[in-house]
Amino acid sequence: MVLQLQVWALMLLQESAGVSFDPRSMWNQMGFLARFVVVLLFVMSAWSIGVMIDRALAFNAARGQSRQFAPAVAGALREGKLDEAIKIADRFPKSHLAKVVVAGLQEFRAHQMSSDISGEEIAASSRALERAEAIVHAELKRGVSGLATIGSTGPFVGLFGTVVGIINAFKGISSEKSTGLGAVAGGISEALVTTAVGLFVALPAVWAYNYFSGRVEAFDVEMSNSSSELVDYFIKRTQKAGAGK
Repeated sequence: MVLQLQVWALMLLQESAGVSFDPRSMWNQMGFLARFVVVLLFVMSAWSIGVMIDRALAFNAARGQSRQFAPAVAGALREGKLDEAIKIADRFPKSHLAKVVVAGLQEFRAHQMSSDISGEEIAASSRALERAEAIVHAELKRGVSGLATIGSTGPFVGLFGTVVGIINAFKGISSEKSTGLGAVAGGISEALVTTAVGLFVALPAVWAYNYFSGRVEAFDVEMSNSSSELVDYFIKRTQKAGAGK
């Protein structure tokens, strides 16, 4: 559909100008508002591409470091080395799992050094894990909601350019006192081009938003599972310490 709209726009521009297609010529034929719409759409497209690249790099780094972090910290916890587990987490700053786990470990270790009862140790550690999950979730979703905004508003920005183009087409009819193709070609071409650009900007943003939202949900599940397993570990460790007394 986008390609068809572009072809129609080029045909109309050629009819009105009587020359072969030239992007510069097309730009020169556009009115101020149509140019503003196209520039705005390209700015939106550039921003969305930047978010896509940033999130893709961040998610890949989080996935890669988490795959290295999980077995390493599991080994340290099996041996009861909390300090070693915290040091391991510090070596993977981009891992979403490490950010959550280290918050729970630090809270649990702090309460072990105090005189709090065991129940308070577990509750405080659980709250620390929940806070860390919320913070990491917000970090992972940074910019992703903007993709949804661009995906939903891009076609409407293009539609505004379409309306402007139609208005210019009627102005051409009025000034030329004619209803031929030459009188409306410029305005119709503006309408079609801005519509096509709006769709071109919106579609990748919608696809990227759905993709990144799915990955964030997967990360949320992993963090929730890790938090649950860590709380179970704290309970077993506290029970063992109580039995040893």
